[in-house]
Amino acid sequence: MAMKDYSDEFKADAVALYESTPGATYKSIAADLGVNRATLREWVLRDRERRGVPAAPARPGAQPQEAVPSTDPDERVRQLEARVAELEASERKLATERDILRKAAKYFRRDELVRSRFQFVDDHRNTYEVKRLCQVLDVNRSSYYKWLAGAEGRAARQREDRLLAEAIREVHAESGGAYGSPRITAELREKGRRVNEKRGARIMRTFSITGIRLRRRVRTTVPDPTASHVPDLFQRDFTATEPGRKYMGDITYLPLEGGEFLYLATVLDCFSRKAVGWSIADHMRTDLVADALHMAASVRGGLDGAVFHSDHGAQYGSRAFADLCEQLGVTRSMGAVGTIADNAACESFHASLKRETLQGARDYGDTDTCRKTVFAWLARYNTRRRHSANGHLSPNEYERRHHTAKLTLAA
Repeated sequence: MAMKDYSDEFKADAVALYESTPGATYKSIAADLGVNRATLREWVLRDRERRGVPAAPARPGAQPQEAVPSTDPDERVRQLEARVAELEASERKLATERDILRKAAKYFRRDELVRSRFQFVDDHRNTYEVKRLCQVLDVNRSSYYKWLAGAEGRAARQREDRLLAEAIREVHAESGGAYGSPRITAELREKGRRVNEKRGARIMRTFSITGIRLRRRVRTTVPDPTASHVPDLFQRDFTATEPGRKYMGDITYLPLEGGEFLYLATVLDCFSRKAVGWSIADHMRTDLVADALHMAASVRGGLDGAVFHSDHGAQYGSRAFADLCEQLGVTRSMGAVGTIADNAACESFHASLKRETLQGARDYGDTDTCRKTVFAWLARYNTRRRHSANGHLSPNEYERRHHTAKLTLAA
């Protein structure tokens, strides 16, 4: 291959750059300029010979020798011109680096999408040399070319991510904006799409698909100091081996416009977390929890022999509620006073209900809207909402599979 025909100006700039760079080596400067090391060395030696500077062996890290001022005016002018050329070359190099870094800044700003350094190199390869871009951005040139070779596969993965994001949005919308990555992954798998939960979570973060959070708490547990002692038969074990054996209940507030409230009492089956009974009212009297327990008895066809666990609210500790439990054949259980963890499963259930129905709003609006919204959620909770405690199956489906498995074993 024929050698490039470098101009005298380029040669002078190259020599000046070498002579003015502390610790410079022929190899490093030649790499910056894109010329052969031996070629640069020849230029430097010729320039030194022309200026009457004795040649010195190049050593890594060695300081360049200062030119000896000449008494000849013409030689002095030439030395000054060489120095000016040297400074101009250094300034051009610094200006190029500043220009590259200024343009690269938007690729790495924290308040914008962080883009790859390789992408910046690729976007500006027609303006600057790839070698210079990689040096300024402190990336390996071979790694850039490896990244470039994988562009087709990367584009294919991005297309797949966009398609998966659309499927996730559909499931997310069907859940009322409530599902996170575990439940969405379970839903997609049931629909026949093979997806990893970590990938689903990553795509949800990338495409800003997220859930909502609960706001405030209102005290609904007011203990009755005159109530008789009821033991804690659960000891924070909210599981059961069969449906219909262990139930738990609690009351939560439902905020309305104008600072008013409705109250919801629920009865959950510990086996499947199914909401087998509930009642909504504008008060927290014993009738509220009694109506919820009556509904549970109706749904289950009776509660005889079951254990019902609650907190120490006055409604659950009342004589009327104790009589109702005795009438239905239910054994009562209560956690410690003022300890939320002793009824944590119910607390979690109510938190999910309000998070998924309020969706960040401060209240439900009027009474009718509140009742309709909560009723719709409770019905859907049993039939369709996936529960992590059930292996991401709905409560109804979890119980159905349990009964099927029992019949299979019995046969």
